[in-house]
Amino acid sequence: MSRTASIEVAFKGRLGAFELDAAFVAPANGVTGLFGPSGCGKTTVLRCIAGLNRLADGHCVIDGDVWQRGAGTFRPPFARPVGYVFQEASLFPHLSVVGNLLYGTRGRRPSPPREAIGFDAVVGLLSLENLLARSPRHLSGGERQRVAIGRALLSQPKLLLMDEPLSALDRQAKDEILPLLIQLNDTLSLPVIYVSHDMSEVERLADHLVLMQAGRVLAFGGLSELQSDPALPLARGREAAVTFDAVTAAYDAAYGLATLKVEGGQFIVPRSTGAIGQRQRVTVAAGDVSLARELPRQTTVLNILRCRILSATPSHDHQMVVVLGLGEEGTGARLLARITRHSWEQLRLSEGIVVYSQVKGVALARA
Repeated sequence: MSRTASIEVAFKGRLGAFELDAAFVAPANGVTGLFGPSGCGKTTVLRCIAGLNRLADGHCVIDGDVWQRGAGTFRPPFARPVGYVFQEASLFPHLSVVGNLLYGTRGRRPSPPREAIGFDAVVGLLSLENLLARSPRHLSGGERQRVAIGRALLSQPKLLLMDEPLSALDRQAKDEILPLLIQLNDTLSLPVIYVSHDMSEVERLADHLVLMQAGRVLAFGGLSELQSDPALPLARGREAAVTFDAVTAAYDAAYGLATLKVEGGQFIVPRSTGAIGQRQRVTVAAGDVSLARELPRQTTVLNILRCRILSATPSHDHQMVVVLGLGEEGTGARLLARITRHSWEQLRLSEGIVVYSQVKGVALARA
């Protein structure tokens, strides 16, 4: 039986006045979002993984490679194949862009097939071709961060750690870099742990999620799984939403409407979504979902999906957080709906019954 590659992390101890007790397991592929409010310990976990902080009670195994096991085994930071991207680019001002990119390779340009990640490939993916001769002093904030990402990649890491790399950038720079990060994830076979307190970034990038609060891990697992869990704060929050993958099934050019297939149903969105069969990332906010006992007729709502109520949890503001499973049996993709307790009782809704969800808005997270 083949072994599933994984990232296994567990750190416990005090760093000054801060107490950390965080443990999780994530796949050693794709992007894992490390999410939580400021000060909850996200950066501390990243620094422990990189070996920059050392706790005697620590465990870190990356795809079977032991980096730390208690106090007895500890691989120093310089011996860990990690690429680390900080909030600030921190480029060397006396080096050109090329010099900064090649700093972690001792000045040599790695190129396939000898190296896993080639110089030309990184430059192309990050659109750095026209910046190579420049000094960091003549770069914008977004350009500097792209160089920092390239430098981390060219160090040939086994794991890429990104500590809120977009937090210091303006909206335009973020919108330029996010698609590049998505493309990197689709192109390179490299696991990434991405720290953020911005759920919209996590929704666009991550497939897996580690949810932190006050130095502890509340939960870890698939992104949509944690988003739709009413026991967790994500589902109870005002911005509650569920993100899942879809595939473009059809496009009606006469009306500019694309049909996206998801597990257990389909959505219609008013825009072109690329070629048939192309994978999409869809986000549906709980506040955009209403429920009906019977199929609504003569309505402007494009997306009316048959689903089953899986659970319902009262919230503190006289509302109900309802978890829905698409399809007759409720085994498809999950949605969240936030409705008033008055509506819940008036419609005589209950767990296990089949209803119709009216979805007023569908966002393409990677558009």
